[in-house]
Amino acid sequence: MRLFTSKSRHLIGVDICATSVKLVDIQRQQGMFHLKSYGIERLPEGIVVDKILVDTEAAGNIITSLARRCQVAGSNAATAVSGSAVITKIIDMDMTLSDVEREAQIRLDADQYVPYPLEDVNLDFEVLGPSLVSEDMVQVLLAASRSENVDQRVDALAFGGLQTKVMDIESHAIERAFGLMVDSLPNVPELVALVDIGHNQTTLYIAKNGEFIYSREQLFGGAQLTEAIQNRYGLSAEEATLSKRERTLPDDYYPEVLTPFIENTIQQITRSLQFYFSSSQYSSIDHVVLAGGSSSIAGLAGMAQQKLGVTVSVANPFINMTIAPNIDNEQLAVDAPSLMAACGLALRSFD
Repeated sequence: MRLFTSKSRHLIGVDICATSVKLVDIQRQQGMFHLKSYGIERLPEGIVVDKILVDTEAAGNIITSLARRCQVAGSNAATAVSGSAVITKIIDMDMTLSDVEREAQIRLDADQYVPYPLEDVNLDFEVLGPSLVSEDMVQVLLAASRSENVDQRVDALAFGGLQTKVMDIESHAIERAFGLMVDSLPNVPELVALVDIGHNQTTLYIAKNGEFIYSREQLFGGAQLTEAIQNRYGLSAEEATLSKRERTLPDDYYPEVLTPFIENTIQQITRSLQFYFSSSQYSSIDHVVLAGGSSSIAGLAGMAQQKLGVTVSVANPFINMTIAPNIDNEQLAVDAPSLMAACGLALRSFD
């Protein structure tokens, strides 16, 4: 199982994260991308722990029901490992080498780049373009991940009746989905901060002219809000998640629990941006895009715009696609920000 590799075939995007499995099926119709179906299914606690897929069979059962519900076309899929599970390096190589020679050379020099025994690693590479070092060389992106990270996901998809044809890197999938919507952002911003607010982790990506040039992870996410609900109302994690999603909490939830969480989230974003500014030539950004499961919380985008003093929008990678008539557009607007990775994976069909 290689990373990146895809020969033109229809692929279902499957994103397995800490709390759910997300599936996206995109087709091309009359030259346009068409969202045929999508689905999100919650994962019971304990199936994914610290980004490690502990119970592949249980995850597979959920993938099975999701694929059935979405009536997916075919069984080929693209999925991803998280960025922190992948070592990436850009190296310069002789431009005259064939792919076979290039791979042999990389394997020969692998101990320079990868701190694990080669037999424990899945490795792949992609030629990026001309080298900055010499006209006779090209830049090659090398990616390596421990085989167990890759195998867990391949096994889960196999249990779910899908065959993994592409193993991608989560951040690359998100960047691909971001590329679909960047031209729709107002005032053609040059520097955009994409803030992906996940369950346990928030990742800041800085994109310049649509391409990611920086990323930084921090331990903060929607789990903090779930815990605050549990503590305040004496609920289990399951009950807290459900009542948060279905908005069935008491009236004091907004001022006492949600507003402090929103303020804390904006503080975390501000801190991440300051960290970026201190290590780059920039001291401001043109636009902030919020993504991830917690980004569609009512009031977050508005308060973030007010506090950050910059235009803030919520991610929707499907904004320029046609949508299948059976898809509920209102629900899609709520779900879209958390589907960035799954959407980017489904786009691997059109490489």
